Amino acid sequence: MQESAPSKPFRQPAFGVGTVAVVGGLIAAFAVPALADDYWLSSIIIPTVIMGLAGIGLNLLMGYTGLVSIGSAAFMSIGAFSTYNLLLRAPFLPLPVVLIFAGLIAAIAGVIFGLPSLRIKGFYLGASTLGAQFLFEWLFTNFSWFSNDSQSLTISAPRLQILDYDLQSATGRYYLVIATTVLLIALAFAIVKSRVGREWMAIRDMDVAASVIGIRVARRKLLSFGISSFFLGIAGALWAYGYLGTADAHAFNLDKSFQILFIVIIGGVATIFGNFLGAAFIVLTPILLDRLSLIIDLSFLGDQGALANLQHIIFGTIIIVLLIKEPDGLSSLGRRGVEALRSRARSSN
Repeated sequence: MQESAPSKPFRQPAFGVGTVAVVGGLIAAFAVPALADDYWLSSIIIPTVIMGLAGIGLNLLMGYTGLVSIGSAAFMSIGAFSTYNLLLRAPFLPLPVVLIFAGLIAAIAGVIFGLPSLRIKGFYLGASTLGAQFLFEWLFTNFSWFSNDSQSLTISAPRLQILDYDLQSATGRYYLVIATTVLLIALAFAIVKSRVGREWMAIRDMDVAASVIGIRVARRKLLSFGISSFFLGIAGALWAYGYLGTADAHAFNLDKSFQILFIVIIGGVATIFGNFLGAAFIVLTPILLDRLSLIIDLSFLGDQGALANLQHIIFGTIIIVLLIKEPDGLSSLGRRGVEALRSRARSSN
């Protein structure tokens, strides 16, 4: 009987598709300034990336742990004001260290305001996080020490630089934002794929069962609040100094908290990259509506106030329709598109 020739062992490729995609994404991200002008960087790309980062912060809490918060902007304001005061009162600290300290200060506040999660959940927990929203907006508005006794209670961006590299230009601020975001994305993936991330998801699915199998539910909930606030604090610092340049407490009002909440819902719950799709929707849709209003004759509306209200109505309608048609968010739509392309490629081979 003739033996069949031994088949060649299957060799795994040295670099998977995911690795190639990550490397390609990094190269594309750092090549953006060569393709985009200052307007695109300052007005569209930088705010989209920062709001996507804020969405990751809330998604770690809401999507992966199942805890509701509608006071996210409060922790962004803590990060912004902490960064301002650290750079002002401890100028020897380098900017990356200041951002980390600002995130940690926001994390401590997040743990404190996460204490109600040990007793309540759902809508009641969301309502309790409003306390942080109103408290810190009132605190930064009524105590001028936080803004270095500024008459206008505003904080202005100090000179941004790392070592001798000036970050004041649009390109410099973009590199600061994108480098910080890439590092925090890597940290978010490491967390959600770790034991901590798996325990968060167990608590989200059924906290009683998670407690029965030995998960320390209270510690994990507070850790989720702390890490979520750490991300939001750094996002707030980048929003104040990488995008706005000058900010006050009202830059982080309740509207901002709802924007972050919509980013998570539209982008997709329990996703990382979906937050950037949601942020792009939140940032770009009002700009597109503005451009359309310039093309279409809307003089019958009378004044700019009526036009702004019409834009808000259209924006809200788009969100409602999107959530009805795609309740799992834009990330789910993207995944189905990738799967369809893969199926078509396999069938053609």
